[in-house]
Amino acid sequence: MPPPWQDAPPVEPYPYEDTHDLRTGPDLHPALLGLLPYVGWWRGRGRGGYPTIEDFDYAQEIRISHDGRPFLFYESRAWLLDEQSRPIRPAGREVGWWRPVMRDDRPTDEVEALMTTPTGIMELYLGRVDGTRLELVTDAVMRTSTAKEVNAGHRLFGIVAGDLLYAQDMAAMGHSLSPHLSARLIRIGG
Repeated sequence: MPPPWQDAPPVEPYPYEDTHDLRTGPDLHPALLGLLPYVGWWRGRGRGGYPTIEDFDYAQEIRISHDGRPFLFYESRAWLLDEQSRPIRPAGREVGWWRPVMRDDRPTDEVEALMTTPTGIMELYLGRVDGTRLELVTDAVMRTSTAKEVNAGHRLFGIVAGDLLYAQDMAAMGHSLSPHLSARLIRIGG
């Protein structure tokens, strides 16, 4: 007997909207009010480095969106810049999910975040939101057999004068937690 979907008609496109703009799409889930300042589309520049690599300049876009459920979708893509701020090549990319910890059906100031890169690294962060400050520390890091050695991370996000600022520390390649990335991104949408 064939499965019921074998001769079924085609399916229409995904019918639910995901938005980074609070003026359109579904209402923000009430559990996300503590993370509301981060919802948006951000672009800017930063500086990176690590004990195992030379310092570098980069540009980045981050989109933090929602679909009305109690979590945020986080999407980041970066590209390297030369001395004249011209693009050199694509750089880091990651996607993830941020969600408030719920107790007795009420959101707390605690946040869980899952972050994944195409280079084979998955990180589980636990943290806390305090006004316009979000601090996350890894609880677990998983790597594929071909991924670079990353053992821990620390991320600090903040909304400062309307911009998204962040700093990311990393423990990797035999080094303890060290500064890796920092940037200032301007809201371009949302």
